[in-house]
Amino acid sequence: MGVPVFFKWMCMRNPKMLKDASEPDVDSPMSSNPEVDNFYVDMNGLIHPSVNPKDENIRVPQNFEEQCENIFVYIDKIMNIVRPRKLVYLAIDGVAPRAKMNQQRSRRFRAAMEGAENN
Repeated sequence: MGVPVFFKWMCMRNPKMLKDASEPDVDSPMSSNPEVDNFYVDMNGLIHPSVNPKDENIRVPQNFEEQCENIFVYIDKIMNIVRPRKLVYLAIDGVAPRAKMNQQRSRRFRAAMEGAENN
């Protein structure tokens, strides 16, 4: 079962698990978002857009320190939205296995070769 299928199934079984949330107003720091007890974050979904931002409002980091700063800003942003009371769990996967790295490299190489042939 893929992640989207699992997520859809969870939402159908537990419709109250999703809550609308928005960033608190700068003028009024008290959020109308509900507080939660536990907050679990898959950091892969947070690290990648912080290090390789597609949003024009986020400055492209020039070094490791700036990458970390972007990650910290993103964490602060979601913590202000969610406001966990008891537990924050930040999960980070390890380095990709060598076979996966090789597969991705060959896929990029093949795509570049096909792109060069088409031009």
